[in-house]
Amino acid sequence: MRISEIAKNVGLKEVVVCNDYEIEHCYVGDLLSVVMRSAQQNSIWLTVQSHVNIIAVAALTGIKAIVLCEGLDYPQDTIAKAKEEGINLYVSSESSYYIAGKIYELGIR
Repeated sequence: MRISEIAKNVGLKEVVVCNDYEIEHCYVGDLLSVVMRSAQQNSIWLTVQSHVNIIAVAALTGIKAIVLCEGLDYPQDTIAKAKEEGINLYVSSESSYYIAGKIYELGIR
C-alpha cells in the first residue's frame, strides 16, 4: 500500500514527503539497536524518538517512513537529514499502539 493511502486512512500529519513509497511492513520500537536488527525494508516505523540518529537507522534498514507519535515534534536537524536521505516523516498525537492497530487494519504487517 502506498504511504499516501496509509497517511490518509490513519490520519497522519505530513512533515516531510520525499516519495509516495510502497509500504509492505510496519515496525514499532524506540530502542535504535533493536530497530536496526529487526525492522524490514519498505517499512513504516512508529516511534517516540525524534533525534537525527533515527534517520541513519531508517537509511540503514530500508525504512521508508517514520511516524513520531504522542504529539511530539521533530527537531530541524532531523527534518533536514530526512530530506537529504529521502525518508518520509509524519506525526500523530496518538500512541504508537493505536497507530499500529490502525495500520494493521489496513493489512500492513
